[in-house]
Amino acid sequence: MCGIVGLFLKNKELEPDLGRLTALMLKEMRDRGPDSAGFAVYGDEAEGTKITLLSKTDETDWNALAKALSKATGEDVDVKTVGNHALFTTPAEGLGARRWIIDNAPDVTVLAAGKSIELYKGIGDPDAVIEDYALAKRTGTHAIGHTRMATESAITTAGSHPFSTGEDTCLVHNGSLSNHNRLRDNLRRYGESFQTENDTEVAAGYLSWRVREGDTLDEALTRGLKDLDGFYTFAVGVRNGFAVLRDPIACKPAVIAENDDWVAMSSEFRAIAQLPDARQANIWEPEPSTIYAWSHN
Repeated sequence: MCGIVGLFLKNKELEPDLGRLTALMLKEMRDRGPDSAGFAVYGDEAEGTKITLLSKTDETDWNALAKALSKATGEDVDVKTVGNHALFTTPAEGLGARRWIIDNAPDVTVLAAGKSIELYKGIGDPDAVIEDYALAKRTGTHAIGHTRMATESAITTAGSHPFSTGEDTCLVHNGSLSNHNRLRDNLRRYGESFQTENDTEVAAGYLSWRVREGDTLDEALTRGLKDLDGFYTFAVGVRNGFAVLRDPIACKPAVIAENDDWVAMSSEFRAIAQLPDARQANIWEPEPSTIYAWSHN
């Protein structure tokens, strides 16, 4: 089933409350996905690149990995740890650092890389994941989140949403893609690298590839309507914006609301109802094959 949420702040005065408001929304999706949860927050921009990492063994020596990455890139690496996650900050180029870690640290999953994105996820009760990774205390401009019901695969942290393969590009997904195996093989030929068998990571990789090729987010999503076969509701985050897209059939639930202060989306309105002045917002169900996007630019 799964539940997704997204929140884009138009009022800068609300940015200190981004995490708290997103946490309220995500908690409402707990019963749609009790097996795992995750969130991506777009906050303060780094001078270089922020890389969010997950230890597969809970025993990763983060300082040793940071020293090895520093030696490989010739740039210093700052390390902060949060549970079995670590946040590296480095002047090194983001996608190159991501690929180096994937190739040289088999006990680690690279969750995200970019100037503003931080991404955290875990298995078990979504409320616990929200608390463990301090979502309510995080600040920023926009965020997306996901709660997962693992009906067709194992319950693993790496297989949980969100997924990010490109700089500051992130995606959560309610639905299923039927052609993800073929797409994964094709995208590898274009330089994408994948760390799980999850179809959502393929969708994230597709968007990252198209953006890297020069598409705007709208153009990438428009191409995706032809290239991504399946049923889905996507919530997508990029460095300066946020978008929502449903497939041509639109059988997966979604609702959007907007007022002067924020734009929000979720699988169900009860998540949006937690936001200030939600009932005075303009509320609608997104149309099939229609891109809804907002940007700070």
